[in-house]
Amino acid sequence: MTMAANAATPLESWTFVDGEWLSGNPPLLGPMSHAMWLASVVFDGARWFDGVSPDLDMHCQRINRSAEALGLKPTRTAEEIEALAGEGIKKFSGDTAIYIKPMYWAEKGGFMGVTADPASTRFCLCLFESPMLEATGFSMTVSPFRRPSIEVAPTNAKAACLYPNSGRAMREAQSRGYHNALMLDMNGNVAETAASNIFMVKDGVVFTPIPNGSFLAGITRHRVIELMRAAGTEVVEKTLSVQDFLEADEIFSTGNHSKVVPVTKFEDREFQAGPVARLAREAYMDWAHS
Repeated sequence: MTMAANAATPLESWTFVDGEWLSGNPPLLGPMSHAMWLASVVFDGARWFDGVSPDLDMHCQRINRSAEALGLKPTRTAEEIEALAGEGIKKFSGDTAIYIKPMYWAEKGGFMGVTADPASTRFCLCLFESPMLEATGFSMTVSPFRRPSIEVAPTNAKAACLYPNSGRAMREAQSRGYHNALMLDMNGNVAETAASNIFMVKDGVVFTPIPNGSFLAGITRHRVIELMRAAGTEVVEKTLSVQDFLEADEIFSTGNHSKVVPVTKFEDREFQAGPVARLAREAYMDWAHS
């Protein structure tokens, strides 16, 4: 994986908004839009690749839960969003993987302009070409920035307002020569990376941070846990420390963007892309194509 891969420009894009499909990057927000200046935006991300869209239905369900968590009013059912995604996928050549991004945002504010007015909720569905990362691995360092708790941020939603914190963590890590950042929760326990859920392996057992409200337990994370357990691998969700990861036999991440990717360097320690991470990726890809 290279840093340039993360910055790749989408090759082609189609957006469904207000009943029509628009190509490119249509302007949707004005300076008076609540979402423009007060960040009332939620989104989700699914994938199409190799002719399949694994767990698309679950992503379409989660975007509506995220909207409600941010005080927005979903205007499309999950089934309608899934059908629109299928319609949009047909607009592409199929040569490149596609990112499928449903979004809701508020146009108007409520009391004192601060709260989002749910009646002003808008929806769009954006699909764009975005190649998946090769499973060659990435480097990672502990971030000085932390994941917030539910008491101080809407961590129960895939909310756009959470991502500047991820962005600054990743920028800081990259300034020190790493690709990604391992982020801790407010108690100093491992939460996830700046862009994905995290797993570690010790003596053949897979461990991953137990969901505690500081991060979204991702759809791909859940699927990989199910598949590994079905294959006979023990997976334990528990509170984990940085030291646990420093002493791990393997580390890998899961997420919608590139599914299962190994960590090949954590701080000063080099890792091989190990057999458990390989098993997890193969199991996921086999399931996705089945």
